[in-house]
Amino acid sequence: MMRQILVVAAHPDDELLGCGGTIAKHINQGDEVHVLILAEGITSRDTKRDRSNSKEELSELGIAAHKAHKIMGTSSLKLLDYADNRMDSVDLLDIVKTVEEEVKEKKPKIVYTHHHGDLNIDHQITHQAVLTACRPYPDQSVKKIYCFEVPSSTEWQSPSVDTVFIPNTFVDISVTLSLKLDALRAYESEMRPWPHIRSIKAVEHLVRWHGASMGMEAAEAFVLVRELI
Repeated sequence: MMRQILVVAAHPDDELLGCGGTIAKHINQGDEVHVLILAEGITSRDTKRDRSNSKEELSELGIAAHKAHKIMGTSSLKLLDYADNRMDSVDLLDIVKTVEEEVKEKKPKIVYTHHHGDLNIDHQITHQAVLTACRPYPDQSVKKIYCFEVPSSTEWQSPSVDTVFIPNTFVDISVTLSLKLDALRAYESEMRPWPHIRSIKAVEHLVRWHGASMGMEAAEAFVLVRELI
């Protein structure tokens, strides 16, 4: 039976770093996967945000995102333009309503999003907005919410009980790993050379480590936040 899946990420490439192999697995199983990316992912690199100075880079990143998701075969990709690494300057309610609209339209059964303990402020806010938008009111379509890790944010947070990423769900992506890596290569401007944690090689090492810890070739790790049965 086909299911509607929603992935809500803060920036272009977060969604593939966190759950690209799982996205591909859902698609292979006949599910429809919809991706919502909230922030534009570029302007924080400037001293002051000015989209007019970053038009070319923003356009190239958008093209890269669509190329990556053509490789993946996702059913829809929506790129919004909340300010990169400045989502804390926006009323949380506005972000919640943005996610609510997508949930209402797509009616997903499963939602994937960021872990609340990530170092990146946009990841934290995205997590909070998703949990608020997917609260279990009557007739809520969302039955499961999973949080993924994002290399260069999850592991860079100072460790504490409140922030540490402790996965309790692992998805076997042995078959879809190559597709995840191919799609990430489309995000050429966002990836970094080895030994940066956000390099293709590091990403492969991470999922192979998770896989080995579960007795398989490769796996993505998640925290199951909520499951309604």
